[in-house]
Amino acid sequence: PDVPNPPENVKCTSVGEDSAIITWDPPAFDGGVAVKGTPETRSLLSLSAPTSEPTRLTVHDVTDSTCALKWLPPEKIGAGGIDGYIIEYCKEGSDQWVRANEEPVGNIHYRVKGLPVGEKMLFRVIAVNIAGHSPPAILSQAVTIREIVENPKIRLPRRLRTKFITQVGEKVNLVIPFQGKPRPVVTWYKDGVPMEDRTVGTRTSEVDTILFIRSAERVHSGKYTLSVQIENMSDSADIHIQVVEKPGPPIAVHVTDIWGFNAALEWKPPKDDGNCEIIGYTIQKADKKTKEWFTVYEHNRRPSCTVSDLVMGNEYSFRVFSENICGLSDEPGISKNTAVITKTGLLYNPSPYKEMDVSSCPKFTAPLVDRSVIAGYSAAISCAVRGNPKPKIIWMKNRMIIGEDPKFLMQNNQGVLTLNIRKPSLFDGGRYSCRAINDLGEDEVECTLEVRGMSMQFSLPTTM
Repeated sequence: PDVPNPPENVKCTSVGEDSAIITWDPPAFDGGVAVKGTPETRSLLSLSAPTSEPTRLTVHDVTDSTCALKWLPPEKIGAGGIDGYIIEYCKEGSDQWVRANEEPVGNIHYRVKGLPVGEKMLFRVIAVNIAGHSPPAILSQAVTIREIVENPKIRLPRRLRTKFITQVGEKVNLVIPFQGKPRPVVTWYKDGVPMEDRTVGTRTSEVDTILFIRSAERVHSGKYTLSVQIENMSDSADIHIQVVEKPGPPIAVHVTDIWGFNAALEWKPPKDDGNCEIIGYTIQKADKKTKEWFTVYEHNRRPSCTVSDLVMGNEYSFRVFSENICGLSDEPGISKNTAVITKTGLLYNPSPYKEMDVSSCPKFTAPLVDRSVIAGYSAAISCAVRGNPKPKIIWMKNRMIIGEDPKFLMQNNQGVLTLNIRKPSLFDGGRYSCRAINDLGEDEVECTLEVRGMSMQFSLPTTM
């Protein structure tokens, strides 16, 4: 075998920006051995070239010793592609460029570290491929290496803008984002003084702070204040936490009167309300013979009631449970005396009724009381008035007269005035007032109704 002749009829059939297509024919003499390849073999040859410069070089972030850069790929890349980017920097006024990365980076962002504090620095980015380096993309202005100041600002979650209610024993974990550069100094206070309770923990990152309690107790209730400060700039937010539990039993439950088949009960609110409002009472009766308890009333709002439909000849005991948003009290208040329904007690002989002065002007004998209720659960506010002639009653919300709104039901039971609010929403909160007017004068009482959202971490109690 011998060396073959060169190919014949070599032609360039197509030329691109950085490539060309070449064709040829086999040699006339193959040297005694067949030439590898076939006639009319076509080949794409790369005449490789560097890319154009990267585009849109910008500063993304600056700290007191670093600078983060972003850019976009070159507009012209070619067949050689891109192997990566080289980032260089130098001080303003100098031409001594320093390479920031040893190996080309494949991303289109990079944070240069270890920069001198307070210096003005220039940056440039160069694309690299097999053909070499592209022209540099140079930042248009020098960057001062110092942390960008951003005013401190607390981003209080919506659910913490109203009172945060949780049960005793529950875990509390409140995450509160904030912003600010440089990193703000975070301080927690409880009821106006720096927080020192070791059972309440805090954990702070660069973007948020967490207040956590492993097992909530009633002593954890109060106003917690978060403060974030940068030099002479600060922001603060208050978080009101209320830790609640089931109430104690009503006290001094007793039978006040018996007539016919009825018995009147009275009691006093519990000494311990569970750290929240008492929303009602559950009353039960038991016959001394069977000793089985039956529920007579649920969610009774007043500390009194009348039990009817009692059986002649039986003797009854009564017990009353307190109720708040956590549920019924674990123990009831039991009546100190019993109700014996006898044949001789069929007629009710009330004490003589003293006629009221016919010339009396309206006077409220029981005021409206501020209340806090949960949205979606029907509520009522009440007061009592006396006067003769019988006064005209006007209910108002935020000084506007409440008309024939189906949401509101107004009742007047012998001077006991009740405004029932059907499934109140957050917009139904406000100042409610009741005005009584007759020919001799008028009187007025008012209260605040707060409507809270369902922000509790526990379910409402089921009825018995």
